Amino acid sequence: MKYRYPLQKLVDLKANEKTQAEWMLADAIGQLQQEREALARLEREQDDMRVRLNDAPQSRMPIAELRLLQDYYDYRVQAVRRQAKQVDDAEQQVAFRQQQLTEKMKEEKVWEKAKEKAFHQFMTIMQKKEQDELDEIALTRRVQTV
Repeated sequence: MKYRYPLQKLVDLKANEKTQAEWMLADAIGQLQQEREALARLEREQDDMRVRLNDAPQSRMPIAELRLLQDYYDYRVQAVRRQAKQVDDAEQQVAFRQQQLTEKMKEEKVWEKAKEKAFHQFMTIMQKKEQDELDEIALTRRVQTV
């Protein structure tokens, strides 16, 4: 007799939920990587602007141009701050997705253990039935030989 777990669809659902959580974590990690790259790019641009501002007095740049450069530098500073906030948000999202994945893995493990336990109970019952049949056959042979 073949064993069929009555709650197999639930076990499959938990496995699918875990797989989906893995995909969501991978997406969150990819997003975090993109945000970090964007932040690094903005920081490099900000550093370039700082160098240009520091070199401006030696180049005898007009005041109006110097103000524009300073305004643009301030804009870059704000852009870096916004991007750093986005990196923090992406890191929080990764942590949240990791927590979700951990929970899904635990749920899947619980259901897998339940399935395993049910299978062992089934095998115990089947072995008991088989042993009972063998005992009955042995008893029948014993009675026939006596």
